[in-house]
Amino acid sequence: MTFKDHFSRDSAAYRENRPSYDINLVDILAAPVKGRDLAVDVGCGNGQFSRLLARRFDHVIAADGSASQIAESEARPNIDYRVATAETLDLKPECADLITVVQAAHWFDRDTFYKVADKALKPGGALALVGYGLTRISPEIDAAIDDFYDRGIGKYWPPERAHMDNAYADFDFPYPEITVDAYTMSVEWSFEQLRGYLNTWSAVGRAQKVLGFNPLDAFAAKLQEVWGGARTRTIRWPMFMRYGLKP
Repeated sequence: MTFKDHFSRDSAAYRENRPSYDINLVDILAAPVKGRDLAVDVGCGNGQFSRLLARRFDHVIAADGSASQIAESEARPNIDYRVATAETLDLKPECADLITVVQAAHWFDRDTFYKVADKALKPGGALALVGYGLTRISPEIDAAIDDFYDRGIGKYWPPERAHMDNAYADFDFPYPEITVDAYTMSVEWSFEQLRGYLNTWSAVGRAQKVLGFNPLDAFAAKLQEVWGGARTRTIRWPMFMRYGLKP
């Protein structure tokens, strides 16, 4: 399967403008797992989540198919960054206590990746596919962003994006699933920070390439009106996941 790279167009902007997870998400994913020797973060991007894993696990392998994303990562003594796709990542048999895929599983050839993961996980180790959908801010702002997402740039979304819209409900999953605690990512952002985030959407990049201009520029004026005079607002992303333990 050819690696589909939708996020190398401006890896530095992606690093600066994407929301940040916190250690609570790691604790939720790690809670059912006995070992803390090795976590593997697949489709790690610039290593944002990998660095949190490194606070709870002795060693982390963080892999992404985009060399430019890996180039934006921050070194940690217990993180091994690798340029490798989910389907070609070479891991030792039964080495991993936890394998995470955050906001990336919809790009994978999942049948091949599941074989890679099953080989690498220890018995009792966990596989977690985690994602988040559209921002939730206020009814008026949400409606504007939803309209831009669906009608403004809808035709420029890659087909894989549909998996995010249904919260991975259409995925097969290789293990019996268990329910873990819910998690909502939340940040306090200015209007310009929100605009910077929206500009990292892959459909915005594709639309700009096709149209010759950035459609976000015109939408930003409408968004500014519903944003109002607040300096910052609370931005939330409720997260969903598929989670199971290898027998």
